[in-house]
Amino acid sequence: MKDEKINIGGQAVIEGVMMRSPEYVSTVIRRADGSLETDTKKFIPLTKRVKGLNIPVLRGALGLFEMMKLGIGTLNWSADRAIEDEKAAKGQKVSEKTFTGKVLDALGTSAVLIIALGLFMYIPYKLTGMLEKISENQFLFNLLAGIIRTVFMVMYMYSISFMKDVKRLFQYHGAEHKAIAAFEKGLDIEPENVRAQSRFHPRCGTSFILIAAIITILIFSFFDSFYYIFSEYRNIFERIGVHLLFLPVVAGVSFELLKLSEKYMHLPLVKLLIKPGIWLQHITTNEPDDDQIEVAIESVKRATAYLNVKEDEEEAE
Repeated sequence: MKDEKINIGGQAVIEGVMMRSPEYVSTVIRRADGSLETDTKKFIPLTKRVKGLNIPVLRGALGLFEMMKLGIGTLNWSADRAIEDEKAAKGQKVSEKTFTGKVLDALGTSAVLIIALGLFMYIPYKLTGMLEKISENQFLFNLLAGIIRTVFMVMYMYSISFMKDVKRLFQYHGAEHKAIAAFEKGLDIEPENVRAQSRFHPRCGTSFILIAAIITILIFSFFDSFYYIFSEYRNIFERIGVHLLFLPVVAGVSFELLKLSEKYMHLPLVKLLIKPGIWLQHITTNEPDDDQIEVAIESVKRATAYLNVKEDEEEAE
């Protein structure tokens, strides 16, 4: 057990951190009164429960879907607690959401998805389509649209980074990275060890998004060039629909490349390739304070507590 490398991952949530180990997920948040609230549960990925699914690309697509579902659920849980604290501070009654409230939440999520599709797919395709000569070449069309999409993504991240609540979220993101780094180096998960770590991590979701953006450009450039040999898109919405169908493939390939970059990051070329993802983390992470580091530490300890139990059992044998 001690010689086995254990990878953990995480996510910043509202006033807290979620950590995921190979067998558990633990979310720890700071409540308004200063106390910590924890939600820890068993979680084993589908690709480990069904070995036939643990194949390259497919495992990445399935893993992304699971992580999105888990991440959104965890984020909603932390947001509900934050709303409770806000209402309590104002002397308002805290109650369960009504059916109407849940419907409004669903509509709000749908609106976010529509805005995201418009900003990162429709507008880049529309702008590129205005250039007639480029739109005739599908490789160049997707190359330019992808570059515009990536620029929009970076601009969006940068613009929201100035918001007060997002700044705190990015601080917890930094705390998450520091705690993971200390764990992966085999250090005692204590404040001084965690504080000394870098807030940048090569396996960060930010790096994954950037890799996915680049892979999207390449895959759709070649795919559309081949597609236009037999047919063509009648409008932007048809192009978006077809591309959305292939996003799981993009996610799967991006996942495999991220895993490879971690394995070979000691090579100079790989170090150079992962640099843009690290640079982007200058936007999506901030230096955390001691209270936020405490939250991240607690989350790591709870998510990995079972490892200590296994080591004790092995030593007893």
